[in-house]
Amino acid sequence: MNTVEKSIKAIKVLALCAVITISTFSFSINAKAEGDPLSLWTEGSASKAALVDYMNDITNEASPNFIPIQDRVAVFDLDGTLFCETDPVYFDHMLLQHRVLEDPTYKYKATDFEKEVANKVIEFAKTGKYPAGMDNDHGKAVASAFSGMTVDEFTAYIIKYRNTPANGYKGMTKGDAFYKPMVELIRYLQSNGFTTYIVSGTDRLIVRGLVMGKLPILPRNIIGSDETIVSNNQADADGLDYVFTEKDNLVLGGNFVVKNLKMNKVSVIAQEIGQQPVLSFGNSTGDSSMAEYVTSNNKYRSLAFMVCCDDTVRENGKLSSAEKMYGLCQEFNWVPISMKNDWTTIYGDGVTRK
Repeated sequence: MNTVEKSIKAIKVLALCAVITISTFSFSINAKAEGDPLSLWTEGSASKAALVDYMNDITNEASPNFIPIQDRVAVFDLDGTLFCETDPVYFDHMLLQHRVLEDPTYKYKATDFEKEVANKVIEFAKTGKYPAGMDNDHGKAVASAFSGMTVDEFTAYIIKYRNTPANGYKGMTKGDAFYKPMVELIRYLQSNGFTTYIVSGTDRLIVRGLVMGKLPILPRNIIGSDETIVSNNQADADGLDYVFTEKDNLVLGGNFVVKNLKMNKVSVIAQEIGQQPVLSFGNSTGDSSMAEYVTSNNKYRSLAFMVCCDDTVRENGKLSSAEKMYGLCQEFNWVPISMKNDWTTIYGDGVTRK
């Protein structure tokens, strides 16, 4: 069995584990979990109180705000909302940098454009200033740098990279950098009949590989930026003219489709979920449109929460960004979540910033 086959076998095992994990979190609807289902949230915090009050209200059949189970839909951003986005930059940006500048199997094949974008990632990490046009350029570079890989090979690559040590932390890998209170929140929502989605600006396939076995969210409930997927035997044939056969494998086609940020998040929610969610969780202005869509003209009681990066001890916080978000929460009536004050832990015991 070669390395690729071993990696793909490992993916299948992880996928099975993910299904088992999700099944474990599938409690009976409205069943009360033993103890405090939000035990990692500071008792008395405004955000925890808002969550519990909301849940008690919309699950109470006698309440005028009762929401039927089929309409309990929550959407989550990924980076900075569920997962660390500053180690030192986004996971998908670091993945591209690794592929293009460090991976001995590819760095000598990388195009000038891919190298240019990868070096912009390094510049971004050093300066903290996001380069103009980077959203689309990064998407194009990811699509081309991994072109020709099968979907399973790409997933194996992501998992291998996520298992490397976190850059700025002791005691965890890059793939362990999920905020434990938010993972707990997902379970809390699911135990109360919610269907949960990730709606991210990160490449959809990268999010699936990153999340696999880590969060109780199925791949079909993960929405992100997209690149083309084709048959390895399709060549230049249009999808309307080509018929998939047993001899075909799905591979990355090399073309970037869309960056799923800002208003694009709203559009893709309407296209893929097909109904207006009632809860939104984000952390930046890139999630503003999603938050406003969820809370505007909704037939059900709805809320938008924003995670504020105000913890500079346990997390790579940025106070200026946190203060800006607190101001936006006040302006738009979103509920702020303080990483510093509302969470008793971020990454769990044994994890510290370097």
